[in-house]
Amino acid sequence: MSELADLLERFRRGPELLAVATTGAAGPELDFKPEHKWSVRQIVCHLADAEAAAAMRLRQIIAEDNPTLPAWDQNAWAEKLDYEKRKISQALELFRVLRHSNFDVIKDLPESAFARTGTHTTRGKMSLLDFTRLIAEHAENHVKQIAQVRAAYKEHRAQSVIR
Repeated sequence: MSELADLLERFRRGPELLAVATTGAAGPELDFKPEHKWSVRQIVCHLADAEAAAAMRLRQIIAEDNPTLPAWDQNAWAEKLDYEKRKISQALELFRVLRHSNFDVIKDLPESAFARTGTHTTRGKMSLLDFTRLIAEHAENHVKQIAQVRAAYKEHRAQSVIR
C-alpha cells in the first residue's frame, strides 16, 4: 500500500477508532477529568469541532491558491461552546458525518493535488498531504488520550472503594 493510500485509510478509520474508544463510557466516566486534562465528553466535542474546522481548511487548500488557514483557540471553543454540557452522542455523530464527508472530498483526488498548499497562521506552509496527516493523527492521538482518561477514571474509582 502506498504512503498516501495508507494515510487515507487511517483518515477514513477515525470515526471507527473514536466509537471503539468511547464504547461503554457513560455517566460520571464521561465527565471525569484527570488533573489539568479534558474529560472524555470534552475530547469528543473537541474532535467534532476540529473536524468542522478541518472541513473548511481541506476545501480551501483544494480549491484556492495558497489560502490562509486561521488557527483557532481550542480552549475558548471548549468553554464558550460549553463542551461540558453537550451530548456526546451528537458530538460522535457530527464527527462521523464530517469525517466521512471530508474523506469523500479527498479520497479520489489525484496524488498531485496533495502537493497543493495553504499557509496556517501558526504552523506555516502546509501541503494537503501534511494537513491530511495532521487531521488523521489528531483523531488517533485523542483516541489514545480517551483511553488514558478512562484508565485514570477506573483507577480513581478503585481508590475510592479502598478508602
